[in-house]
Amino acid sequence: MGKPASFSTKDRILGAAEELFAQYGFAGTSLRQVTSHADVNIAAVNYHFGSKENLVNEVFRRRMDEMTAARLEQLEQARATQPGDLRAVLSAFVEPALAMAQDRQSGGAFVRVIARAYAEKNDNLRKFLSDHYGHVLREFGKAIGACVPGLSKEELYWRLDFLAGALTYAMADFGLIKRPHGISEAAHRSKAAYELIHFAEAGFRASTHGTTPPSSP
Repeated sequence: MGKPASFSTKDRILGAAEELFAQYGFAGTSLRQVTSHADVNIAAVNYHFGSKENLVNEVFRRRMDEMTAARLEQLEQARATQPGDLRAVLSAFVEPALAMAQDRQSGGAFVRVIARAYAEKNDNLRKFLSDHYGHVLREFGKAIGACVPGLSKEELYWRLDFLAGALTYAMADFGLIKRPHGISEAAHRSKAAYELIHFAEAGFRASTHGTTPPSSP
């Protein structure tokens, strides 16, 4: 049995919006472009999403919900089977994100949408992501903090911010190291995950320096 027509229409709109946001950005994409690309009328967009702002949010929700569930499931498993193991916690944060980026059918365009979100100032989107997914970062912050109790909360969140930025960069595959000829994309992503986790572990275990920043030269 096929998917209900309403679901199919909604999914087509989300797919079209994701592709167009990736190519033209949020401000540069009109609802008319979305309806044309999805082969639907404007009434369908209004029915399912109500506004362009909600459409942007739902493009993120579609991917973020899946990635969040995978992250939290892997984190719960790490806590249960490898308590206090920082590397296992970092793996739960990094691996599901890189796995999604590797999936060209579902993740490729979304990675470019994330890059757009970093480049464009969109306060409504940032609030949406903070409200709906901020708890994920806090949960990982608690788990990492339990593994490296010497870090102050400020130091911990600085380092978690840097990890999130480095992960986004790795997801987009912007780096100097390109996939070698003869190496599968899955193997390349696995290597990227290994190197990022190793790097992040060293960063979180680095000695603390107090809360006063060094003086400017």
